[in-house]
Amino acid sequence: MTESAPAHLRRSIEAIEAIAPEFVAIRRQIHAHPELAFEERRTGDLVAELLTAWGYEVHRGLGTTGVVGRLRKGLGTRTLGIRADMDALPIQEKTGLDYASTLPGKMHACGHDGHTAILLCAARYLAESVDFNGTLNLIFQPAEENEGGALRMLEDGLFERFPCDEIYALHNAPGLPVGQIGLIAGPAMASFDRATVTLTGRSAHGAMPHHGIDVMQGAASMVLGLQSIVSREIDALKSAVITVGSIQAGATYNVVPESATIKIGVRALDPKVRTYIETRLRDFVAAQAQSFQLQAEVVYERKYPVLVNHDRQTERAREVAVRLLGEDNVVSRGPVMGSEDFACMLEHRPGAYIRLGNGLGQDGGCMVHNPLYDFNDRALPVGAAFWASLTQSYLA
Repeated sequence: MTESAPAHLRRSIEAIEAIAPEFVAIRRQIHAHPELAFEERRTGDLVAELLTAWGYEVHRGLGTTGVVGRLRKGLGTRTLGIRADMDALPIQEKTGLDYASTLPGKMHACGHDGHTAILLCAARYLAESVDFNGTLNLIFQPAEENEGGALRMLEDGLFERFPCDEIYALHNAPGLPVGQIGLIAGPAMASFDRATVTLTGRSAHGAMPHHGIDVMQGAASMVLGLQSIVSREIDALKSAVITVGSIQAGATYNVVPESATIKIGVRALDPKVRTYIETRLRDFVAAQAQSFQLQAEVVYERKYPVLVNHDRQTERAREVAVRLLGEDNVVSRGPVMGSEDFACMLEHRPGAYIRLGNGLGQDGGCMVHNPLYDFNDRALPVGAAFWASLTQSYLA
């Protein structure tokens, strides 16, 4: 962190760096005991125990396993929300680390263990060492990975029970050096939808396919043709992705299967493009099915909206990061085609989503959702100092 930071920030940084090893140990403890969506009870217990010890008013059960810690200081009416996600992924870890997952098929492969530890580190520092004037709501969210934990917390009355004038979150970023922060106003992450297409034909002997109606032919044609929606119908300056992630059909070599299921992921950075793709995908599947004499059913699920960072809050975050890290270490980052359900919170409150450098190459550069990934512990005090500085700035 920059030597040119104001004196009070340097003192904050030094204090956070002094307690950071304790939270590295907590991060590794969480890493060794990963919990999938809506299973985050052990992690929630740890978070609640620590927040209570530091004087936070702790509330549990929002979004099933979510935890909210509220800290009031002074008489100020401003309220600030900061979110960290807690869930792991169904991935078999291959890092070989001393603190690797102890649970087969479960792994913190996206760094949510780091995000949780970062916010806990900031929580302790803010409770013990900082005078501010207002209310701080720390939101520890379950089920970010595909299962919509943010929406579940909102449905349980998150912002009604814990008002937040502004809301912020961060995510580690492999490929960005430790000590840097990236952010961008406007669309920063894509929407995420998924379609399940079920095709039904007529089974037959593989040697006499004319007695059947072949779902495999129709499925193959659809997989190839779907890409033309993006390549030929969407403005090349408007990003979108259609990914066929699964085809399930048949079981042997010499039988034309009766049915096939195709699982499709759809992402876009523009809400209008998102809606257009849904309409066209439905129409395309229906037309292709008819051309192959198949029956088709489409189940289309809108999961996460486009994540849109608000201008004023993004600028606030940028100013805090520049004071903390220096102008050269704050970069424009994004947009990216990954998705985040923090987008749901940003649809209800103004805020911003920040990228925290996780390192390059062997130094934390392995991409997330990879069995060799690990959160870079050197990024922990940087993230905690950022949250502390943002809180001090907003609730001054």
